[in-house]
Amino acid sequence: MNREEAARRIEALRRQIEEHNYWYYVKDDPKISDAEYDALMRELIELEAAFPDLVTPDSPSQRVGGAPLDAFEKVTHAVPMLSLDNAFDEGDLREFDRRVRSLLGGEAVQYVVEPKIDGLAVTLRYEDGLFVRGATRGDGMTGENITQNLKTIRSLPLRLRRPLTLEVRGEAFMPKAAFERLNREREARGEPLFANPRNAAAGSLRQLDPRVAAERTLDLFVYGLAQIEGEAVATHWEALTLLEELGFKVNPERRRFATIDEVIAHCAEWAARRHDLPYVIDGLVIKVDRFDQQERLGATAKSPRWAIAYKFPAEEAVTVLEDIEVSVGRTGVVTPTAILRPVQLAGTTVKRASLHNEDIIREKGIRLGDHVVVRKAGDIIPEVVAVLAERRTGSERPFSMPTHCPACGSALVRFEGEVALRCVNPSCPAQIVEGLIHFASRDAMNIEGLGERVCQQLFDHGLVRNVADLYFLDRDELLRLERMGPKSADNLLAAIERSKANSLERLVYGLGIRFIGAKAAKSLAQHFGTLDRLMAATFDELLTVPEIGPKMADSVVTYFARPEVRTVIDRLKAAGVNTVYKGPSPAAQAASPFAGKTVVLTGTLASMTRKEAQERIEALGGKVASSVSKKTDLVIAGENAGSKLAKARELGVPVIDEAAFLALLGSDDRA
Repeated sequence: MNREEAARRIEALRRQIEEHNYWYYVKDDPKISDAEYDALMRELIELEAAFPDLVTPDSPSQRVGGAPLDAFEKVTHAVPMLSLDNAFDEGDLREFDRRVRSLLGGEAVQYVVEPKIDGLAVTLRYEDGLFVRGATRGDGMTGENITQNLKTIRSLPLRLRRPLTLEVRGEAFMPKAAFERLNREREARGEPLFANPRNAAAGSLRQLDPRVAAERTLDLFVYGLAQIEGEAVATHWEALTLLEELGFKVNPERRRFATIDEVIAHCAEWAARRHDLPYVIDGLVIKVDRFDQQERLGATAKSPRWAIAYKFPAEEAVTVLEDIEVSVGRTGVVTPTAILRPVQLAGTTVKRASLHNEDIIREKGIRLGDHVVVRKAGDIIPEVVAVLAERRTGSERPFSMPTHCPACGSALVRFEGEVALRCVNPSCPAQIVEGLIHFASRDAMNIEGLGERVCQQLFDHGLVRNVADLYFLDRDELLRLERMGPKSADNLLAAIERSKANSLERLVYGLGIRFIGAKAAKSLAQHFGTLDRLMAATFDELLTVPEIGPKMADSVVTYFARPEVRTVIDRLKAAGVNTVYKGPSPAAQAASPFAGKTVVLTGTLASMTRKEAQERIEALGGKVASSVSKKTDLVIAGENAGSKLAKARELGVPVIDEAAFLALLGSDDRA
């Protein structure tokens, strides 16, 4: 291929990839399988490597993160990024409405209400449709240039669907699921945990090395138009609609109201529903819709008069820290947990809260018996945020972390560069039990009935010392366990037997290799095909697998080099546990009737669980949604299907029963 042909193909690939990024990350409606997308990206990267002078800043290949920066340069905002005044109750909202109407001489006013994302405010500059600069809010007048980090957010378009010059405002954030996954990974590495998704998002985007941001699953909603050339827009609502048409991700929960009474009712509704969203919101933003009215209302030195942020009531509580319990995880990390006097918080009774590590206890000056402020960090993880030292009576007692493992008595160590204390004894009973629980978990070998209580009993009775022992249990041994009757024993043995047939990625994840999550396990299984090939892989071979970095590769090599691991795997093979990847080939996935389709499951399936059905559909290139809409391609209705079936019929969405679903799965199996 000559340079001219390469240039044409590169441009075509860029447009295809950005179009598919839009459908996947913005519209949540993928049009091709992951394998097809990966093939397009590989071709683009190979062509750009062959013709490096054709690489441009708007290429999708530039999302992976460039070279580290020495420092962020300062950016002066063309339009100041003002902060918003806050409203905390109905009275504040009515006072805001009264001021707006008074300043406008009693004119009719419409309000646009949007969720207030708890993330990092950013401004994005586009010239002739190309993304040229992104910056933080900073002090409102001057921010930091974080363009390279923002490029790693897949929902941010590098090229607009029309060649306009404009500047928009948005909020970068980390979804709840990504936040929980990131903290699990950091805990496994002995690194300090992020307190909430907002801190995690801000910390990711303010890394001087863009590759760090690229490794974290960040997202972005655009919420405002600061400047635009050559386009007339009269209202904020029209601006949001235009931004959506241009390819930006705009929050679908936005609403427009004609009265403050409707706004207040909407705020009350979302105060109750806020936890249902997959991202954290700390309130709602209310804006006057018409731009001419916004201009006449103007702003104070700090805040616009045409907008206000309604803040949800703080979800914090004061209680007594009665004790600190220390536990050992499957990677040996020793974690302190606060035992609290039960308190209601965010709709649940909280009895325990994270203290993260010894340094946090020391920094906050926590003592046993202290009155403490507890908060659900990001509405997810209860944590102790402050000590009320003024309430001390003198009966409170200092706490010190143990010097030896509470489970096995081995001396605890702290590796250089890590915050966490760690037990390094491979025979530590706590690590073994936690490893068994992980091995049996839903995303690993999915052994129903093998929960924490049973795993602990199996270990305590000397029946299981590693995961391979599970496959050599007999019925009589199980019947000796507390509350294990004949039927429960039979069901557990059947579940263990079924797990032998799992595809390789479940086994790899279940082994609990440090740094290897479910997604990385699948990548490894797909790439190597068999456990033997994976075990024989070198460090350099592992680095060729997508998503596998140096730490992960080193961890895999080190893990499989251990003699005791080899012994366990030999016994797993002897028990008949599958060690081969069973997933569909890319060709079969692309040819599947589910490829690129959005499917909704409703009712009860007789032949499999809802989770199993979802996994089968997703393995064949489909996406399973939780609700029926005009974008739904297919509804699978089992027994006792309810409102989703009625909605599908109302919208004219195709519906099939379980028999037809199994027939489609069967046709894929035969393919």
